Amino acid sequence: MFRGISSINLDDKGRLAVPTRYRSELKACCDRQLVVTVAVNERCMGESGCLWLYPLPEWEQLEQTLNKLPTLNKMAANLRRFLIGNASECEMDGQGRLLLPEKLRIFANINKKVFLLGQLNKFEIWNEDAWLAKETDWLQGDSGEDLAELSSLSF
Repeated sequence: MFRGISSINLDDKGRLAVPTRYRSELKACCDRQLVVTVAVNERCMGESGCLWLYPLPEWEQLEQTLNKLPTLNKMAANLRRFLIGNASECEMDGQGRLLLPEKLRIFANINKKVFLLGQLNKFEIWNEDAWLAKETDWLQGDSGEDLAELSSLSF
């Protein structure tokens, strides 16, 4: 289970150094085999400034779920094309680094500074500016989203 936030600088080759606290778990759960793809929002559109990073077994479960969606449903087909079509396998090297493909870095406008957010079964990789703007929106309560679905939660 991945949780927490880390501020990370990509190196000149576009590699992200995975924080030390996650490396042994990634070695154990997926032998350092990961999949990175574009992030999608609730409308199944690209989430600006964000990528998703999955351990390979978690990604394979997602692929199975996507494969069960109806093939003639336009939104399901687009979601499959978007997530799977942009997916790229990557391996964490011995120093805990992984190369983010250039196409995905361009998509998410990721240049140097990123935030890595643990999201239990995956990570989100956010462009620094996009994350700070999103965080500000959430803190100010300007999301405009209906919270009715969350009304049964308690903390």
